Amino acid sequence: MKAPLTGIVPPMITPLRGRDELDVAGLERLIEHILTGGVAGLFILGTTGEGPSLSYRLRRELIQRVCQQVKRRVPVLVGITDTAFIESVAVARAAADFGADAVVLAPPYYLPEAQPELQEYLDHLVPELPLPLYIYNMPALTKVTIEADTLRRAMDNPRIIGLKDSSGDLDYFKNAAELIRRHRPDWPLLIGPEEKLLATLQLGGNGGVSGGANLFPKLYVQVVEAYRAGNLARAGELQQQIQRVSDSFYRVGRHASSIIKGIKCVLATKGICNDFMAEPFHRFRDTERELVATRLKEIETEMARFNL
Repeated sequence: MKAPLTGIVPPMITPLRGRDELDVAGLERLIEHILTGGVAGLFILGTTGEGPSLSYRLRRELIQRVCQQVKRRVPVLVGITDTAFIESVAVARAAADFGADAVVLAPPYYLPEAQPELQEYLDHLVPELPLPLYIYNMPALTKVTIEADTLRRAMDNPRIIGLKDSSGDLDYFKNAAELIRRHRPDWPLLIGPEEKLLATLQLGGNGGVSGGANLFPKLYVQVVEAYRAGNLARAGELQQQIQRVSDSFYRVGRHASSIIKGIKCVLATKGICNDFMAEPFHRFRDTERELVATRLKEIETEMARFNL
């Protein structure tokens, strides 16, 4: 990475046609749709991309196709989170071979590790990686928080180059921002939950890994641009639109998977890509899809008012 990555880096969904088959045409349309919004990078094989649910074969195919199409127009970040050390290394090596720019790692899930174990894990893993590493705090899904002492130790490693925080805890984010300011000011600090994008910019954050940027990338990019320009009124109005996106599409279903289902359903409704889900999940049923389509029309009318 030639410079710290700041701004909006969408966690791209993985368009699927079947259990182990990419929607290739949809993937190509989706990449161009996102890049047209002026984003700073692409993050694939994260939570929104259903990374842990995909076969290693499909992960490699996705990395290769994304890197070939992006052609270094923006940096490509690849998720390598896994329960098996060697598989994280293998995906990282494939990412380097195909031309990705960095990898992203959350703590191994299933059996939660203590902080000394997590520190040792990073000490052993980073020398094996051919690309620089962003660490990813996602305690809701990994059952482990990357605590302050572990963050501070990670800052001493020049090959660890930033933090994505998806905890949703603004106190955690504020403390991380202060640690970064004092010890690694070159580290970008990116927020996961988009509902807190503007609030975290005000706390010293550098941008967001926002799922809704799969849908309306310009909206998220312009929040950051308005804030940087000192136009807090416009930034606040745009943040309200982000909240509308969240309220309209992420809570249609009854389960936690509704966020990804909602994003995929909107993209399918817009004709961009298929909304097949990796098992054990399935796409929305007809009643839910009709609700999404109705809400999409309302949201698009609002977006036009903001020239988005």
